[in-house]
Amino acid sequence: MVEKTLIQRYVQIFIVVSVYWFVSITLVFVNKSLLSGGEKLDAPLFVTCYQCIVTVAACYVLRFLARLIPDKVEFPDLSLDINIMKQVLPLSIVFVGMITFNNLCLKHVGISFYYIGRSLTTVFNVLMTFFILGQKTSLAAIACCGVIVGGFYLGVDQEDAAGSFSLSGTLYGILASLFVSLFAIYTKKVLPVVDGNIWSLTFYNNVNACILFLPLMLIFDEFSVLVQFEHKTSLQFWIMMTIGGVFGFAIGYVTGLQIKVTSPLTHNISGTAKAAAQTVLATYWFSEIKSAWWWFSNAVVLLGSAAFALVRQKEMAIAQALKTNSSKV
Repeated sequence: MVEKTLIQRYVQIFIVVSVYWFVSITLVFVNKSLLSGGEKLDAPLFVTCYQCIVTVAACYVLRFLARLIPDKVEFPDLSLDINIMKQVLPLSIVFVGMITFNNLCLKHVGISFYYIGRSLTTVFNVLMTFFILGQKTSLAAIACCGVIVGGFYLGVDQEDAAGSFSLSGTLYGILASLFVSLFAIYTKKVLPVVDGNIWSLTFYNNVNACILFLPLMLIFDEFSVLVQFEHKTSLQFWIMMTIGGVFGFAIGYVTGLQIKVTSPLTHNISGTAKAAAQTVLATYWFSEIKSAWWWFSNAVVLLGSAAFALVRQKEMAIAQALKTNSSKV
């Protein structure tokens, strides 16, 4: 019985990790297709805004199911509170910057380089944690960040040598990494506003984002681009847009689920391994030939990221043990 339970546990972990990989990789490929594929729409703000609209709609669908079958589906109340919207607004501004720069990066760089272009998130996490929260980082963790920066620089150099380097795409990737780190910090600050409920925060965050995108689309003249877009009546285009939105909503759920059934460390390692698989898949899918040094740069970033996760996990375990021991005294 114990053996069977253990097998069931491993099967559950395998299924959840597989679903996380599938959703995450599919989302990247779908967004790449929308932003620079055959029926590309040169309006990245609208594409991102539409995905936020789909997320809000998905929240209402889940709320409806929670009322219909409360014993199987749980979801918080979605009554809009203007006061909560205002308190969540700073996070929403960061969120808009994060997903916008992320999609702009994906638009200008290939999927194979996407991981390198977005690899400085860990470095910015350390910097922002110090400058905003005043928390210091160990030398071992900083050394891991140094390895990541070295891999990033080598990756950019090799991409340039291959003739496929995009300065704008790389800069967007750096800005996306910065906003991802800020988003993590502001999420911790804002969560108490919605009583720690991540679904409520997702709902309010995306409602705010939909509103924030409207003036941005006006400023960047994306409404005229939409009017002139030749595929705006294409069913295939809107199906792809909706799939992107559904997967964008799903990635938040499967990320939390993976952390729940494994651990934050395993999630980080899984994410790092997924990035490696995504890079290999992209080079195969688009028939890209990369140099040995290009592959080495990816390996450096992956190893640096994995080492950072291990170092932080050990430090957190030591800190928790010291806290537990001090409470017993």
